[in-house]
Amino acid sequence: MNFCSNCGSKVAFGEVPEEDRPRYHCENCDTVHYQNPNMIVGCLPVWEDKVLLCKRAIEPRHGLWTLPAGFLEIGEKACDGALRETIEEANANVEIIRLFSVYDLPTVGQVYLMFLARLNGLDFGPGKESLEVRLFRQEEIPWDKMAFSAVKFTLERYFELGDSPQAAVFMGCLTRTWDNKS
Repeated sequence: MNFCSNCGSKVAFGEVPEEDRPRYHCENCDTVHYQNPNMIVGCLPVWEDKVLLCKRAIEPRHGLWTLPAGFLEIGEKACDGALRETIEEANANVEIIRLFSVYDLPTVGQVYLMFLARLNGLDFGPGKESLEVRLFRQEEIPWDKMAFSAVKFTLERYFELGDSPQAAVFMGCLTRTWDNKS
């Protein structure tokens, strides 16, 4: 960041009074420019004993498999963003059941919110960001071709406990995971 979005002056990076870490700030108008994580929202669409996955047509991780997910937009509810991404990437109509997993990636400034969803029929297909969209049983999933650790984490938790009432929201990060067995 070079210039203040409030007054246009040059921005500095460093200590700011009453802040716990160095931040970008404007020394002219005293605006602090916070940098916060990006929210990734998506769905885990389920049909009977299968889950819907998308093969990525874009970078990063072109050609690898993922759940339909993407960046939450400003002014959008998390569940609405998850539904939008599912339509954009898989042309799939789903009904959200509940929040299923939260996965933190602090090293890249992302937090994933993945919603368990019921697929409302078999009318789906690749959107502009997908090469292919398919339903997979657990034993058919290309585990070695998963695009993102958050997606693998979510799928592993789903096949561990499914959508039973005992399956609380699962939280994970790159270095440690928490679940209801702890």
